[in-house]
Amino acid sequence: VLRMSGYSGQHGLSATILAYLDFGGATGTCKDGVAETMLAFATERGALKPGMPVVEASSGSFGAALAVSCATTGHPCILVVPQALPVSRRQHLQSLGARIVVCSSGGRKALDRVAADTAARYNGYFTNYFANDDNPEYHRRVTGPQILKAAGDSIDAVVIGVGSGGTITGVAEYLKAWNSMVRIVAVEPSECAAISGGMVGHHGIAGIGPGFVPENYNPYIVDGVVAVPSARAGVLAQEVLRTDAVPAAPSAGAVLCAMHSLVQKEPSIRRVLGVFSGAQAVE
Repeated sequence: VLRMSGYSGQHGLSATILAYLDFGGATGTCKDGVAETMLAFATERGALKPGMPVVEASSGSFGAALAVSCATTGHPCILVVPQALPVSRRQHLQSLGARIVVCSSGGRKALDRVAADTAARYNGYFTNYFANDDNPEYHRRVTGPQILKAAGDSIDAVVIGVGSGGTITGVAEYLKAWNSMVRIVAVEPSECAAISGGMVGHHGIAGIGPGFVPENYNPYIVDGVVAVPSARAGVLAQEVLRTDAVPAAPSAGAVLCAMHSLVQKEPSIRRVLGVFSGAQAVE
């Protein structure tokens, strides 16, 4: 947990802005720990056996993290991706050890159906990332406790971007068990505001805004939703690199934007923490 004193000073914010940096893994996102632990949970249950293929419908950060984790554990990794996925991205996933299955449709239901069929065909294990409680369970056991240990329970609000819904659900359920008054704020792209019932379209914030409400997302522990434009998220990601030396990805920039707006609109919030789930490469 890092105090964003540089950013706060730059903008004259009196509230304490904290960031939980959750991107220290091999692929530079929080998905590394999630993928590794989801495989461990499945192995403990006996659902994933040695040498069994692991299948997921993902061409993003979780797919990359899953490929790395599978290479470590010795499981073949099969990723179902949309036909429109750029060749360079396919090649990157293949370089991490994944086998690619192309789906003609880019819709979530179609991708999941192909992934489930592929797992059945090869006697594999479908991780089902967006609808598997192992995802939020990781955050109940790891991310939530780490935040509480590092920042204490005197946090007024916690701000988290929503991709699969696992982080916000797991962290919020854990923290609210300790402090029911802590406010939980979800962040999504304004161009793809499925959670708040807005329009759904293309956006530029990788890692959040899947275009639908994930099954892992628990709306009953979320106190508010903030929609952030992609352009603004990118600007703040670059700014926080200058003010606090944090190589934040645009998803983290979106979280910072929501925190900034929150403390400006609600003076009663004196201590707010945001989960930064991705790092941006510094060139």
